[in-house]
Amino acid sequence: MNNLKRYLKNIYTFSGSWTGTIVIVLFVIFFIAQAFIIPSGSMKNTLLIKDMLFAKKFTYGIPIPRIPWLEIPLLPDIFDNGHLFEGDKPARGDIVIFRFPKNEKIHFVKRCVATGGDEIIYTENKLYLRPKQGDAYIKLHYPKDKIVTLNESLWVESPYQYLKGIHYNTNQLTLNAFELMSISYHRGDELSMKPTYIKELPIMAGTSYNAFYKKVENDMFFMMGDNRDNSNDSRFWGSVSYSYIVGTPWVVYFSLDDDYKVRWKRVGKSIDFLQKNI
Repeated sequence: MNNLKRYLKNIYTFSGSWTGTIVIVLFVIFFIAQAFIIPSGSMKNTLLIKDMLFAKKFTYGIPIPRIPWLEIPLLPDIFDNGHLFEGDKPARGDIVIFRFPKNEKIHFVKRCVATGGDEIIYTENKLYLRPKQGDAYIKLHYPKDKIVTLNESLWVESPYQYLKGIHYNTNQLTLNAFELMSISYHRGDELSMKPTYIKELPIMAGTSYNAFYKKVENDMFFMMGDNRDNSNDSRFWGSVSYSYIVGTPWVVYFSLDDDYKVRWKRVGKSIDFLQKNI
């Protein structure tokens, strides 16, 4: 008993020292939670600009720790998957924090709308999903009013629209995402999705296609912002591999509006609560 008391006292003393404090803080940042500030409106209205949140870093396994701000890995990627310990993979509908595949020092936060083997169709103000499990799965897991037939296959129309933050641009003076994707396609810019014609969808004037199509690569994740017409995401630069997955937003610990006034209604709220109750 005395040995245990002495051991606990030593731990308490160490944790109260500068060295102990630094070790504990780094342990938390590396393996448990990390603070992020939302810099853009791509996840509006679910996440807002200047939302300050903690990310849960153990949701999808334990990513390889990196030196804060420098983003230099502290350990080698011996499993070639960006993680010390592999865990669950992002599921359809999850909000995910990940490293931007084009520059892994930058963190992005988007919603995973499709996983490996799924098919998606994107057109003006609408997303269609065909899960890889096929027709029987769709009939079992989605309401009838969401199931449509496109090119003789069953699809789910707007599968995540029950989440209140997902929305499209209502300003007719600005280009929507479909128009931006069309411009990128005709200019030969980078675009992940391919133009296609779906006979059941409205014809687009001046084009031979009326939608964009993608079958998500195996073991990959297709990410989109909830602010569908103002998000730089997988529609343009492609799917995200597990090696770039960091975690998921956890709770908003502070939030400021454009006038730097505190958004008290968001402080202390979990992301799950916000996306269902905003």
